Amino acid sequence: TRELDLVLFGATGFTGGLVAEYLAAKGELEPGRWALAGRDAAKLERVRLRLEGIDLRCEEVGLIEADVGDAASLRAMARRARVVISTVGPYVRFGEPVVEACVAEGADYVDITGEPAFVERTLTKHAQAAEAAGVRVVSCCGFDSIPHDLGAWLCARALPEGAPKAVEGFVEGSLAPSGGSWQSVLD
Repeated sequence: TRELDLVLFGATGFTGGLVAEYLAAKGELEPGRWALAGRDAAKLERVRLRLEGIDLRCEEVGLIEADVGDAASLRAMARRARVVISTVGPYVRFGEPVVEACVAEGADYVDITGEPAFVERTLTKHAQAAEAAGVRVVSCCGFDSIPHDLGAWLCARALPEGAPKAVEGFVEGSLAPSGGSWQSVLD
């Protein structure tokens, strides 16, 4: 068994911080069985202190220094985890080393990307090795994909069996994107 059930990689970023707060508020993970990961130990400590304000048990949440530019640190992180959630984007630039480490070390991988180029490249380059290792690689777990996936599923269910299907989705909003999302758009 793995030392940790879950590692949140990118916990010091905007989205990573939101995910960390959600996990702390849910209180369903045993604090000693999950960790925050990122490249800056001092920032990770600040996130953990913020989580202690949500649930005092979060003082037991682990901290792991790992950087996408350091393959050994990513592999060490993945080796400890059952599941790695990555919030480090833009994924097309920073995601693949994390997937590689997870596949190599047998940790399941989850991300929140909405970047089709990254998803396609990941499938092309890593699907066979991931399947052979019994590793699940799950992308697009977040706002960018859930409304569209649910809408497509509901449309497909409503249409007669065997009927041709085509679905287009549109999203309108007034919120400003985070820095990571903006960089993904630029990339």
